[in-house]
Amino acid sequence: MWLIGTQKAKVASPPRPVLDLSGPKLRRAFENLVESADESGGVERYVGALALKASLFEEVLGKGRVSELSEAEFYDLAAFITPVRRRVGSWLAGNGFAAMRSRLEALLHGWSDLSTADQRIAAFVAGFPADREHRWSRDLAAEVLHFAAPERYPLMTRWMWDAKVNTGVLREIWHGDSSGASTIAVDDGIATFTMLREELEGFLQSNGVFRDIAFYVDLLCAHVYAAYINDKGGQYLHADFCGGGKADAMAHTRRMLGLDAVDTESGRTRLKLIDGTAYVLGEPRLLSQ
Repeated sequence: MWLIGTQKAKVASPPRPVLDLSGPKLRRAFENLVESADESGGVERYVGALALKASLFEEVLGKGRVSELSEAEFYDLAAFITPVRRRVGSWLAGNGFAAMRSRLEALLHGWSDLSTADQRIAAFVAGFPADREHRWSRDLAAEVLHFAAPERYPLMTRWMWDAKVNTGVLREIWHGDSSGASTIAVDDGIATFTMLREELEGFLQSNGVFRDIAFYVDLLCAHVYAAYINDKGGQYLHADFCGGGKADAMAHTRRMLGLDAVDTESGRTRLKLIDGTAYVLGEPRLLSQ
């Protein structure tokens, strides 16, 4: 009888968002992804590259190692996050790496508790100026969480879904009009991204994908938004993800996921040092120098 008085009351889970996704749009996107990837080694090659990216993030951030993160290791990670590598140099030059590491420590503190994810991301972003030049802070937080623990955290970057400006992958695969004329009344908290991942996993499984499914979801989403950049992207999208020039069918997809980070022959990355030169993967030079 004493157990009755000690039992904790059950806390009701928040309602799961309802996502009205388009099956035909997803099928067309997946078919185009497979066709486009065949020209450069096939989908499995890209999935393998994402697995390697995740292994890098897990190696330097996982199991509490973020407190030991070195400046060079952070640059190695930043090189694989497209909006970050183009803009983080000036922030680091003015604020120093120690400030960045302390923010990452706070972001990953209690990382296994998904119920605090939205609060930790918001606190991380609030540590940077709330202007156009620092929008990359949200993408940095999202990619750190996802690639350090890809099975636990969905990818929550702005290009996946940004409720403030009503754009992202979610709109491109929404049932009906994707022109942006109407507002999708779905927020951009972790519950929405988790539901989106579950829906896409179900779609991929119905199409015979059962291994490395988290990375297949990433790749499919990146390809969906790459098509948007090709067709309708504004100047800020091209500045963040493209860099100009005519690209092959998978170029924007690679850039969305940071898979174009390194020149395999020279080791140079697309992350720029404060003096304008390219950072070399694993090189101990500092952006603040």
